[in-house]
Amino acid sequence: MIRLLLTDGDTLTREELRIGLGAAIGLEIVGEATTGEELLAQLPILSPTVVLLDLSLPGPDAFAVLAALREQYPQLRVLARGELTNERYVVRAFDLGANGYILKSALLPELLHSLGTVAAGRPFLCSGLGLALLNRLRLAQPIDGTVARLSLGLSKREMEVLSLVGEGLTNAEIALRLFTSKRTVETHRQNIMEKTQTRNTAALIKLAARQGLLPE
Repeated sequence: MIRLLLTDGDTLTREELRIGLGAAIGLEIVGEATTGEELLAQLPILSPTVVLLDLSLPGPDAFAVLAALREQYPQLRVLARGELTNERYVVRAFDLGANGYILKSALLPELLHSLGTVAAGRPFLCSGLGLALLNRLRLAQPIDGTVARLSLGLSKREMEVLSLVGEGLTNAEIALRLFTSKRTVETHRQNIMEKTQTRNTAALIKLAARQGLLPE
């Protein structure tokens, strides 16, 4: 059961979210917050497993709230919800500890999927944002798969693994997709991280976004 703490600074939007998400099976809305202060005050009382964090909450800067959540509640899963598609804005959210990012324009089915994904311990990046970043990358500098592999120093199989990491798949799921073993996928991921000097899954997702490897 996902124990969700819902946040949104707009009363009407919050009510719509409560109605839509409240009907979902396997999800319980344990509380709501309209400001960053309310969110931080309710956490020790409600003990949610996932926070849907409105990045435009009134009060303290939402990124400061995000950093506080990660420092004080390292096991808490946080799905950031915002309006901006700027890659620096999104990267900052992941850097400060967000487990996923979804646009406010995303439809309810994708929002439910994103909550389930982060609750299961996997990163999430919404499809609309992936498309926006991919289009921006293509306009700025068209990417050829061979050139991208060479510039990163990755093999074809490592690029395939990186692409699937960007989709939010676990090592076991990637192994099934590529018809290989989980241990082999783990080795590929370790090699990718060493070659690209990335430290964790969030960094790999950002790398996949920069290389135009997110799903369309």
